[in-house]
Amino acid sequence: MTKHTLDASPAAFKALLDKSRDMVLHQFQDLETQKAFHAYPQTEVASWFDEALPQVGMDNFELLEEVQQKVLNTATGNLGPHMYAYVMCGGNQVSIVAEQLAATINQNVGKWHLAPAISEIEKRVVQWGASMIGLDEFRSGVLVSGGSAANLAGLTVARNVFFEQKDIRKKGLFGQKPFVVYASKEVHGCVDKSLDTLGIGTDNLRRIATNSDFTINIVTLEAQIKADLAADLQPFCLVGNAGTVNTGAIDDFEAMAALAKKYNLWFHIDGAYGGLAAAAPSAKAKYKGMELADSVATDFHKWLYQPFEVGCLLVKDWKTLRRTYFKQADYLDTELEGEKGRLDFNEHYFQLSRNAKALKVWMSFKAYGAARITDMIQKDIDLARYLADEVEKAPDFELKARSDLAIACFRYTGDLATEKEIVAINAQLIPALEADGRVFITGTKLNEEFVLRACLINHRKTEATVDFLLDVIRDVAAGLL
Repeated sequence: MTKHTLDASPAAFKALLDKSRDMVLHQFQDLETQKAFHAYPQTEVASWFDEALPQVGMDNFELLEEVQQKVLNTATGNLGPHMYAYVMCGGNQVSIVAEQLAATINQNVGKWHLAPAISEIEKRVVQWGASMIGLDEFRSGVLVSGGSAANLAGLTVARNVFFEQKDIRKKGLFGQKPFVVYASKEVHGCVDKSLDTLGIGTDNLRRIATNSDFTINIVTLEAQIKADLAADLQPFCLVGNAGTVNTGAIDDFEAMAALAKKYNLWFHIDGAYGGLAAAAPSAKAKYKGMELADSVATDFHKWLYQPFEVGCLLVKDWKTLRRTYFKQADYLDTELEGEKGRLDFNEHYFQLSRNAKALKVWMSFKAYGAARITDMIQKDIDLARYLADEVEKAPDFELKARSDLAIACFRYTGDLATEKEIVAINAQLIPALEADGRVFITGTKLNEEFVLRACLINHRKTEATVDFLLDVIRDVAAGLL
């Protein structure tokens, strides 16, 4: 490195890039046999990084070797086909290249003139994402860190625009009657966090009972709205689920939109998990009425197979976002720019400093095309059905919930005789499977019953890898008996 900058010589930098390229390629070797989890104790992992602040730099190639050993070789297997926990997509290779290029130019996509091309690309990919799922009237939106941030942004828009006549951005919530938000009991926890953050309070979230398919019960929902009106509260927002995280349940959007219109409520849809599956032929009909929403949260690092992070909030016009977030500041003044058509994202979202999330999405759409991406989404859904079918046929498993999306919930039963024994072994399976490491799966509760939950969002999965999941569960369970 030279003394007057942090840069290496061109030749040394090329060598560093070549080495990092080899490390990337190494991660793609033998994906089908890579472990999904490495069961190192937390104290051991912490010990690898227990050192004082470095005052003198180390050789870059030695540093990369340390990263290889301590980070890449021990990483939880999001890349490979044996990850079934949470909602992890596996990413795509074009986006790996895009992330490197975006980091190289280091754009701040808060003001147009700091990132002209990326700003226009972000506007375009927001529209492409909406168009892919039939929401062509949603012409505006913003890329955020993920589904949780997209839901927070959507509920912020709802609060600020819905209560604009109360001048809530200046006066706050003081002296207001409680604002009430409605969602099914299956709604994601980020909605609770959002209401906490927005000052609305989780006591004012009504978790409505669900039907047998885990969708919101419309009759109960309307009865609760009426009860809150009678109690002199302020019902203001319905949150619909476009794929719950537990079972992939998709609420009846047409019925919810009708209630929103009847009672003059904002209608927000949480599509962080399943929104993009509206493009899949087998699921499209389930999303009827999504276009009636006022705002929709989606998550591109799920079913657009992007590396973390990139979520997206969709709304129907840019004015809605500007009414929510704009704040005049002398150091951000745009009057002297002298050009029309520039859109500064800092005027349409909370952040001023924003990285170039849009490049990887744009390159993915260009490289693969929406049709091929949709094919991968449909394949994931088909594989979840295959898993559910295999579980249903198997004498040693019990299917607990199917999904229109890519989730299956089930239990291992083996040849156990009592419910108590079945409950006990399934509770033991999660830590035992984590210690084994060949697959990574987590559990959840359905109607207070613990179940194994497999989420299949990864274009690298096959029927063979699904069979492997069941075989590993059987093998690990046998060691617990």
